[in-house]
Amino acid sequence: MELRQLRYFTKVCESGSFGKAALELGLVTSALSQQISRLERELSTRLLQRQSTGVIPTDAGLAFLQQAQLTLRHADDAVRAARQARLSGHVSIGLASTTAGVLGVPLLRAMARRYPDVRVHIVEALSGHLTEMLNARRLDLAVVFRTEAARRWSVMPLLDEKLYVLGATGLPGLPAARRVKLTQLSTLPLILPSASHGLRALIEAAFARVRVTPNIVAEIDGLSMLMDAVQAGFGATIQPGAATARLDDPGLVRSLVSDPQAGRHNMLASLSDDELSPAALAARVVLADTARALVRDGQWIGATLNEK
Repeated sequence: MELRQLRYFTKVCESGSFGKAALELGLVTSALSQQISRLERELSTRLLQRQSTGVIPTDAGLAFLQQAQLTLRHADDAVRAARQARLSGHVSIGLASTTAGVLGVPLLRAMARRYPDVRVHIVEALSGHLTEMLNARRLDLAVVFRTEAARRWSVMPLLDEKLYVLGATGLPGLPAARRVKLTQLSTLPLILPSASHGLRALIEAAFARVRVTPNIVAEIDGLSMLMDAVQAGFGATIQPGAATARLDDPGLVRSLVSDPQAGRHNMLASLSDDELSPAALAARVVLADTARALVRDGQWIGATLNEK
């Protein structure tokens, strides 16, 4: 028996309907019904009586409901007591510049709300540098895009990002369509990060798959300077949607790269669990929750959750 089953059961009793309870719990009705049936099988008794107008608890269900509500109150008290113990310590988190633009402040806000006594150290760096810092134990966790350099990391798939062509209005060769293919970009002047950047390797691999050589006119490793050059019309760039999180420029054209394999996989990598402090373990959960909430709320442009 699990606490969630008790929560499901009490919600059905309070709502008087599987449909209403499922809506409030964010479940499909069939899944909720299966959970209640499983609970009844474990208890070897019928807890709910199904009627045409809804459901009502049986005598056994009423007795069980009283104890279930008491158990849930005790569980909630335990959670509050744990949170009031005020977890403290520090955690070092690495984010690439594009990721920091969309995730950095919401993560700080979430950590301050949930663990105000944990000191957060955020490092904004190239993805290649983040992997080196993880291996050197200078970071506790980081959002990375490649894991071949991992040494005893714990890795969790987080989300997938689509890539976009970004350029100033009027730039020669810049596609006007909302969706483009890499084969349409052979003559477009591009400003990209250097070869040490994980995004550069990803973009070059995508071009190679369609047998196109990109027209790279400049290499800039800092996102801020790179986007300044793009806005000034020196060339276009290819970036994940998160790169535009700090921008508010109506003169910038954004087109989705529609090639199916042109995307970036985001993974939450950390030191192994036995090396992480309680503060770092808590921060890992908060980071994952915050990133997923940003995607679900539509605040992470071009991102979809990877929940495999």
